[in-house]
Amino acid sequence: MNGPTAPRRLKAHSGERFMKRHLSESFRRGFNRWLRPLAAVSVVTMLIAAHSARAEASTVSDDRNSFFAITKSIDLFGEVYKSVFQNYVDPVDAGEFMYSGIDRMLDQLDPYSTFLDEVQSDELDELTSGRYAGIGITIGMLSGQLFVTSVFEGQAAANAGMKVGDLIVAINGEKVSTRSIDEVRKSIKGVPGSSVTLSVRKDGQGPLQSHTLTRGEIRVNTVPYSALFGSSLYVQLNNFGEHSADELRTAILTIMKQAEKDHIDLNGMVLDMRGNPGGLLNVAVDVAALFVEKGSRVVSTRGRSDGSEKVYVTRVDPLVPSLPLVVLIDGESASAAEIVSGAIQELDRGIIVGENSFGKGLVQSIIPLPYDHVLKLTTAKYYTPSGRLIQKPLSRPDKHRKVFLAPDTCDSTKAFFTVNRRKVYGGGGIRPDLAFSPQAPSEYLKMLEKEGLLFRYASRFHLRQPEFQISKIAEAPVFGEFSNFVKTEKFNYRSKPQKDLDSLKVRFFRNGGTDDQELASRFEALEQSLASWNSKRLVNDSTRISLGIRREIIRHYDQRAAMRQAVVDDTVAAKAFSLLADPKSYQTLLRP
Repeated sequence: MNGPTAPRRLKAHSGERFMKRHLSESFRRGFNRWLRPLAAVSVVTMLIAAHSARAEASTVSDDRNSFFAITKSIDLFGEVYKSVFQNYVDPVDAGEFMYSGIDRMLDQLDPYSTFLDEVQSDELDELTSGRYAGIGITIGMLSGQLFVTSVFEGQAAANAGMKVGDLIVAINGEKVSTRSIDEVRKSIKGVPGSSVTLSVRKDGQGPLQSHTLTRGEIRVNTVPYSALFGSSLYVQLNNFGEHSADELRTAILTIMKQAEKDHIDLNGMVLDMRGNPGGLLNVAVDVAALFVEKGSRVVSTRGRSDGSEKVYVTRVDPLVPSLPLVVLIDGESASAAEIVSGAIQELDRGIIVGENSFGKGLVQSIIPLPYDHVLKLTTAKYYTPSGRLIQKPLSRPDKHRKVFLAPDTCDSTKAFFTVNRRKVYGGGGIRPDLAFSPQAPSEYLKMLEKEGLLFRYASRFHLRQPEFQISKIAEAPVFGEFSNFVKTEKFNYRSKPQKDLDSLKVRFFRNGGTDDQELASRFEALEQSLASWNSKRLVNDSTRISLGIRREIIRHYDQRAAMRQAVVDDTVAAKAFSLLADPKSYQTLLRP
């Protein structure tokens, strides 16, 4: 997925495609079960063949010893597999058992090297291409019910009038209450041109409606939101798919044209990559090329063999070569997002603001296997322009077998230097130039969101007032109404001190404390004091809860307006905007 020269997955040949299209589903399942052991065994066969070729080309004794060790290990693995399959007390699925062995073997390496079956390899293609066949919605399970959480404009669901907050009751006549969310997603997706029927209730409460929708190709834009905030250009980048660089370029040009039309002199740009898990390496280079000089070194990869280093430089003139730039990252910014932020930092092209990034600096190559399977294998590591290793040290349990010949070392104290001789440090991940974290949500707010109470209240608000003007949302008495809604939903929140008291009372009564009335009364007094303390904390949290409720209500009327409100309420984004509005502080950070 992240490999610099990752080969594309081989497509099924024409005969196999014919069988997949025309054989009955039951026969196909049986046929696939028969293929699975062969597909799995093909992995070890490829290892033997690959190493045989290397051994024949070399006379080095170490190579011969390694070849012997591999052959011996595979023979042992095969004997264990055969013995278990033939003699274990319960029948074993041949393919799934081999798959579990391969999974366990790859688990010894790192979290990113994986063996993918046919379905999983298709999902990988969908992830990197950003395309799939569906109706243009995202879904979420809240309190055991399946809701529409977003709708894509111009797609089948939007054209049929489906909205955020719609409750999905059944798909093709089959109730969704008995199915997992993954099963539901698979049912909604399908072949372009085919149809699917959804039974829904508007805002979770209305009469049952039926929509028969034709599936089409959905292309997910990796730039979900971009806009002007005062004199600053703001763009979100969610991941690095095949079209991300073009989508980012389009978003920037659109906002720049808007600013020119409105006679606004831009003071800079905020590139928000918080939560961005990464993606394709070549796309990361293309994204960096929008901001840095042509010919700039963005990243290098190094494999295990000598001479394996590959250096990636930009090959086009930048779209915005000098506009002040602030990049936002956090602990979920990984891989390609770290490549871009690391290059911008070390080339002194912009300021990095936020939290330490994730530290995922391993390159995966996509290796095609027989029967439409895929091996996603780590084959190299990422290094920033100055030579910093992006990968953080991997923690392995004590019982983990020692499969590596050399320890994995990473020095977090070693200093590297940017173009302007600013010190930056290795050890994995990108450290921001200006560390700034958002206020963590309270446990109460997290529980409200987990139970879907904000979302469900907003759905009912929309049902009652479908023509509500969101410009008046600040005047709506939502907190009081929401508090009453929470009570009717019988939501019972217990803070950690209250839970600790519950545990203490259980131990007390289990150990014969039922007759101690004095201690029981003290427990009751402490319970009342904690309840009062908890109520005061909830009142203090009312502002943040109100902001969350208002954003959720806005989202039920206008998804784009809700995105804008989220940025307005975002303290980290506000810090970035204030930095762009203060050129002296911005330059001081770049040239200390």
